Amino acid sequence: MTSVVNNSGVSPPPPAAKRTFWQRRVRDPLVALLTQGATPEGLSKTLAWCGVCSLFPFLGTTALLNLAVGHALKLNHALMQTTNQLLGGLHLLMILLYVRLGETIWGVTGDRFSIVEMITAFRDLSIGDFLSRFGWAGVHAFTAWAVTAPLLYLITYYSVRPALRRLARLLPNRS
Repeated sequence: MTSVVNNSGVSPPPPAAKRTFWQRRVRDPLVALLTQGATPEGLSKTLAWCGVCSLFPFLGTTALLNLAVGHALKLNHALMQTTNQLLGGLHLLMILLYVRLGETIWGVTGDRFSIVEMITAFRDLSIGDFLSRFGWAGVHAFTAWAVTAPLLYLITYYSVRPALRRLARLLPNRS
């Protein structure tokens, strides 16, 4: 087999194989999605935003919130959704803590939020009656989350970034 050598004495690279429809339309977009933001800083940013979004104090909203924020900021969606699932138990605990902190912020005294009462009311009341009875608990939880979210972001970002930088130095360079 003969090889063609150009004027510089270096063989040109072989022609790239034609990529199939599935490679262009399925594999390549999935690989791009999974490796998006795969630097220590990008992954730290992803984990920090995911922590904030995954602790949003309303059930059934965190996956969509992670998806929207991840898309808007071009973060690693696979890491965000996986972390969101892993934070599910903490999310439930934080809802109650956010309600209590919000009650403190708003200066609520007396008739405080009760999970047992809320579950019973959710089962027995119409959606309008339920919201009129527990709507303020949502306002309290949202207020506490909004106040603590920037701190949560900063703590997460600056605590995981050094570890991810060390890990990146240990991994072989993939050019």
